[in-house]
Amino acid sequence: MAGVSAVKPRVFRSKGAWILGWVWLVFAALNAVDLIARGRLPSSLIAGAVLGVLTAVIYATCLRPGIYLREDGVLVRNPLRDAFIPWGALGDVRVTHAILLKAGDRTIRSWTPQVSNREFIRSMRTAAPGRAPGGTGNGSPHDRHAEALAGRTHAHWVAEQIVAESTRARPRAERAAAGATAGADGTAPALSLTWSPASLGVIAAAFVLVAAAVVAALL
Repeated sequence: MAGVSAVKPRVFRSKGAWILGWVWLVFAALNAVDLIARGRLPSSLIAGAVLGVLTAVIYATCLRPGIYLREDGVLVRNPLRDAFIPWGALGDVRVTHAILLKAGDRTIRSWTPQVSNREFIRSMRTAAPGRAPGGTGNGSPHDRHAEALAGRTHAHWVAEQIVAESTRARPRAERAAAGATAGADGTAPALSLTWSPASLGVIAAAFVLVAAAVVAALL
């Protein structure tokens, strides 16, 4: 099949959060090695518990979230849950301070990318440099391109990619829903929500470290 998503999903996330997450993981790994090699109980266990809790939070909020455009639909990975929306079930896509995807009577809010007030103001200032607010430009390709970018943020661009991919894939999704991929009752696949085993696992591990630290401190 044609298109990037025929090979692998297209992934959209906050690059800043992604980099911060990996920097923290390296920092946490180095500190964990140091605690194991030179730490003493119970202080090392308490420090390890704090490190574990922060690492769990960083993983869930910085490394896990993302929007994945697949051949069969869009997958929204939030800190604790995954939401998969088949293209045939995707409705309106809007951007407020986050990307909102409508599926039936449910609205899925994507954790990333988000829109900050500073980002929105910066996009307004840089979209059409040198132009007065409300100016019409001279009709050149540069001005038309600047007008198209005015007020748009990274989240707006991602939302446009979702809509474009949905438009491209919808005919195929409708044919699939009418055929073998339809549900047993003859209805098309709909939104599915699942918990993330990885997020729950790292959170559980962090709680174990905290419990161990509390016990060690009381002994």
